[in-house]
Amino acid sequence: MSISMKNLDPAFRGAGQKDGLEIWRIENFKPVPVPTSSHGKFYMGDSYIILKTTALKNGSFRHDIHYWLGKDTSQDEAGTAAILTVELDAALGGRAVQYRESQGNETEKLLSYFRPCIMPQPGGVASGFNHVEVNEQEHVTRLYVCRGKHVVHVKEVPFARSSLNHDDIFILDTKSKIFQFNGSNSCIQERGKALEVVQYIKDTFHEGKCEVAAVEDGKLMADAEAGEFWALFGGFAPLPRKTASEETGEETEAAVKLLCFNQGQLEPIGFESLTHDLLETNKCYLLDCGAQMYVWMGRTTSLQQRKGASEAAEKLLTGDSRTKSHVMKMIEGYETVTFKSKFNEWPPTPDLKLSSEDGRGKVAALLKSQGLDVKGLMKSAPVTEEPESYIDCTGHLQVWRVNGNAKTLLASSEQSKFYTGDCYIFQYTYTGEDKEECLIGTWFGNKSVEEERVAAISLASKMVQAAKFQATMARLYEGKEPIQFFVIFQSLQVFKVVLALDTRNSLLKMVWMMIVTLKLD
Repeated sequence: MSISMKNLDPAFRGAGQKDGLEIWRIENFKPVPVPTSSHGKFYMGDSYIILKTTALKNGSFRHDIHYWLGKDTSQDEAGTAAILTVELDAALGGRAVQYRESQGNETEKLLSYFRPCIMPQPGGVASGFNHVEVNEQEHVTRLYVCRGKHVVHVKEVPFARSSLNHDDIFILDTKSKIFQFNGSNSCIQERGKALEVVQYIKDTFHEGKCEVAAVEDGKLMADAEAGEFWALFGGFAPLPRKTASEETGEETEAAVKLLCFNQGQLEPIGFESLTHDLLETNKCYLLDCGAQMYVWMGRTTSLQQRKGASEAAEKLLTGDSRTKSHVMKMIEGYETVTFKSKFNEWPPTPDLKLSSEDGRGKVAALLKSQGLDVKGLMKSAPVTEEPESYIDCTGHLQVWRVNGNAKTLLASSEQSKFYTGDCYIFQYTYTGEDKEECLIGTWFGNKSVEEERVAAISLASKMVQAAKFQATMARLYEGKEPIQFFVIFQSLQVFKVVLALDTRNSLLKMVWMMIVTLKLD
């Protein structure tokens, strides 16, 4: 199902045809383009649609659509934004994943578009408020908390000592000075990102004319800048430790619910096991996992069905006051790995077409499409009517066997021989679309021990850190490897150990039986 650009709102015509960002604000239930000079400037009373277009090497485009809702936006405007994203996606081919973004609870993907951060301002068209220009407003002292090592979540918190803690970084913005308070448990990456936010605040709200000071958690009044900082809170006092519930930061896992959108209503579907067979291609469904909510739209559903399901999800969130729930909407055949991981069974992807000419840089995306535990950066597969997967097998491979808490590099002649009782770490470096990419993975044999699995994960994580978090990380298990894994290794042998008792000698001997489970020429 697709619609013509001619049937779209005029503001959307020509969208998604070039690499970059396009943003629209909802005004009187219509999308109004936001000029490039104002990209990243959001108002709390408004709703926005953000289209990220990525040009691929094969000449096609990948699209990601987000709709951002300020905390003061009206329900009608939020619903309009949700419906318009469905229309825009259909006109672009129905392949994009659509993300619902609420103020203060944005996804890392959206935050990565706007460096160093998103800091919404009061006002907005949707709520009837007037926009407040920065240079016109009287400066008010504000306290922000900053979280994140790669992208930064910035949230305003009450200007009070009780808002501070030892784990996070806080920015206190006063009329003449900006303080960065570094919690004693914060890391250097977080401090570096917070410093970028401090500079952004200085340039945006102070025209670059104010002092900046860093305050370390634990420094008392003897330090002049620390003394000045604590004086603003009425004097120094030790910060309390978090309670056990606050330290975990974990929410109670909600029971998974599957609802079908039928004639304007959401109808619960009972199930003993959540499997792919429950989804019918001519219907739309809502998978409610508590903190995450997914809208799945069958390939043969109409535009009206998709709009209705999107609107129903928005009403459900509003009615239940679940402002922190993340919502992702996707079309059948273009499901995300997180969505597929919720199911006990998911059919394998279609047979792969291998090509070293057209498929460079697709390894990470292919592994992720198989429903693996994949973390980090990735490149998407080429956009076609049906998903097609390519892979370049000309990269450089290194393999280590895990021994206790250490790893041993294997010779090239041994790196395709795995033992079911061991754990391995592999690093595959390959040519991406615009730079060299790196995949770091762990492989766990069925008979491997838990201690070495934990050590493998820890060692692989350190390798990712050493790569400055520019590597993709994957976790694989014996017997559940995707076909791309075998393409990387070319020829794989899995050796299984069988213990036999030699009664003639009354000795327990190790008999090694080499079983080739898969060998690709």
